Amino acid sequence: MENVVDVLIVGAGIGGLTTALGLHSLGIRSLVLESSDDLRVTGYALTLWTNGWKALDAVGIGDSLRQNHDQLDGIITTSLISGDKTSELLFPDPEEGGVRCVRRKFLLECLAKALPSGTIKFSSKVVAIEEYGLLKLVHLADGTSIKTKVLIGCDGVKSVVAKWLGFKAPAFTGRCAVRGCLQRESNHNFGRKASLYVGEGVRAGIIPCDDKTLYWFFTWTPSAEVKEMKRNPVKLKQLVLSKLGEIPEAARAVIEETDVSCFQPAPLQYRPPWELMLGNIVKGNVCVAGDALHPMTPDLGQGGCAALEDAVILARCVAEALLKKPSSQEGEKAEREQQEQVEMGLKKYASERKWRSIALIGTAYMVGRIQQSSGVFAKFIRDKILSKFLVGLLLRNAKFDCGKLTSSF
Repeated sequence: MENVVDVLIVGAGIGGLTTALGLHSLGIRSLVLESSDDLRVTGYALTLWTNGWKALDAVGIGDSLRQNHDQLDGIITTSLISGDKTSELLFPDPEEGGVRCVRRKFLLECLAKALPSGTIKFSSKVVAIEEYGLLKLVHLADGTSIKTKVLIGCDGVKSVVAKWLGFKAPAFTGRCAVRGCLQRESNHNFGRKASLYVGEGVRAGIIPCDDKTLYWFFTWTPSAEVKEMKRNPVKLKQLVLSKLGEIPEAARAVIEETDVSCFQPAPLQYRPPWELMLGNIVKGNVCVAGDALHPMTPDLGQGGCAALEDAVILARCVAEALLKKPSSQEGEKAEREQQEQVEMGLKKYASERKWRSIALIGTAYMVGRIQQSSGVFAKFIRDKILSKFLVGLLLRNAKFDCGKLTSSF
């Protein structure tokens, strides 16, 4: 049995490491458990909008990331059926970071490097959680146990902590995705605009990270072939290329040149909004954040940004509770008072994140469904109405401000 830790975070992904860094900047030490033996880099890259940059600036690593990733100027949407451009969104002048496509590996390494040595404990898979007086007792697969005053689940879509809180496993949307990254030796000539391609039941995109690196994605509604595709990446690559329709040759070449090892199908999952309405984000001194809280489809590009928002707000609420001195000096009474403060802090976090999470999940799901729908009516809605509505929607979601981290508690 290890000593009591103030804050135990399950999962060393974007949400977990940012929460730990936010707490560290406020003087609270945490321990982060990661089930794998190293930082897990899946997804290759993510789009960070203004709201994400505000969170990264709050924990102090925004500038280092900006220096290594180009500012994007806008998004051009093209029909895979006709090959015609259907809309163009120009981003406003860069404001506290603007919009950039960030390599996930680089982001995780920046977060880990900024944390004190020993904060992350690898090869630490959580298998059970139980009550231990005012604390939580967390059991690991290697037989060890850890006691904690605050337990935070940032352990993704298969979250053990979310399951303990009573949440069901995320629902399958009926859509799958393939993601890849291509680094060329010379300039890729895609400029600084993201390219989105939409067709009958499919959606693809290419986003520059810098002048030589391109991140791309492809989503589709599969039939029974998904299991076979997992075992045969060559066949999956052929399938993706066959569904690209009237995509420009330069864009097709990006996917053709990507190593076949990148071609792995990933089911797109989400947490139905009504589960967040009826469920418990927080129970006592336990809560969830990031994909453990609000798994969503990638259609708004806000999954990573939302996890960063969670982290800053959660760090602020937890630090406020732990740094506030109990009115009583008696051991047991002081511990109980601090526990009540922790519970109040987590409830405050839940109240700030619940409806924001519900709105992002629901909006992303609907946008994805409409963009990948088939038929004449769906095409009209997608090309004539949604394309114009989406401009305001993307910018409006990016205006959220998680606030700064202060230590005036």
